[in-house]
Amino acid sequence: MRTIETAPSAGSRAAENSLRTRFGGEILGKFKRAVREYRLVSEGDRIAVCVSGGKDSMLMAKLFEEYGRQERVGFGLEFLSMDPGYSELTAAAVEENARKLNIPLKIFEADVFEYVNTLKSNPCFMCAKMRRGNLYAEAKKLGCNKIALGQHYDDIIETILMSVIYGGQLQTMLPRVKSAHFEGMELIRPMYLIREESIIRWAEENGLSFIRCACRFTENEDDGSVRKRVKELIKELGAENPQIESNIFRAIQNVKLSDLISYKDREGEVHSFLDSFSK
Repeated sequence: MRTIETAPSAGSRAAENSLRTRFGGEILGKFKRAVREYRLVSEGDRIAVCVSGGKDSMLMAKLFEEYGRQERVGFGLEFLSMDPGYSELTAAAVEENARKLNIPLKIFEADVFEYVNTLKSNPCFMCAKMRRGNLYAEAKKLGCNKIALGQHYDDIIETILMSVIYGGQLQTMLPRVKSAHFEGMELIRPMYLIREESIIRWAEENGLSFIRCACRFTENEDDGSVRKRVKELIKELGAENPQIESNIFRAIQNVKLSDLISYKDREGEVHSFLDSFSK
């Protein structure tokens, strides 16, 4: 593991200042609201802020720094980045943005792409699973009890529709999850309420450009992926009804178990609406 040496610059100060001013409400304010509502940060936490090099996780790193400056909560941060097998050009771009934004990344290597590229089915699922496992392991070595990922509001509503349309189930990504394999560890998503369009504007107005997923499966932006199709569907429906996004988000919070044919509890046991009827 190596640490990127950084120092404050005009660019990093401008990016930080824009979070207090121009984007204070739509980005920083929503970050604080998610932390508060979902109880994501507690006194004494040591959080591994997982930075992939994309716009979402880089912004999340700056938001955690700003949150730490403004709030009276004693917690520690580690800025952790995994190189899953990036090309030299991509790896250099991640490091350059870390220096530009004054984020002291700790970078470790893992041969995730090398293995995933041999798979013929579910490569993205396996890639995400392996990345998360490696991040948990490295974070624990650093004394962290939580890892923070950068999924945002749009990721959440897209996941809801994807699970229904393509997975035949109703589920989403929770803002806070206990690790099933790393005792005492949690995963938190503090960008939960932030819209992607706000993130894009923050990056553009600060003259920043970031990497996308850099594996061979997503090299083409128009790859026709499931998430891309769902994103386009939401945009199309949103043109007809501006409440579409918020309705999808609210739907997962307003589930009436009594009105479902069946549902699974945390232990995986299936409960049917017929359970309340006498035989």
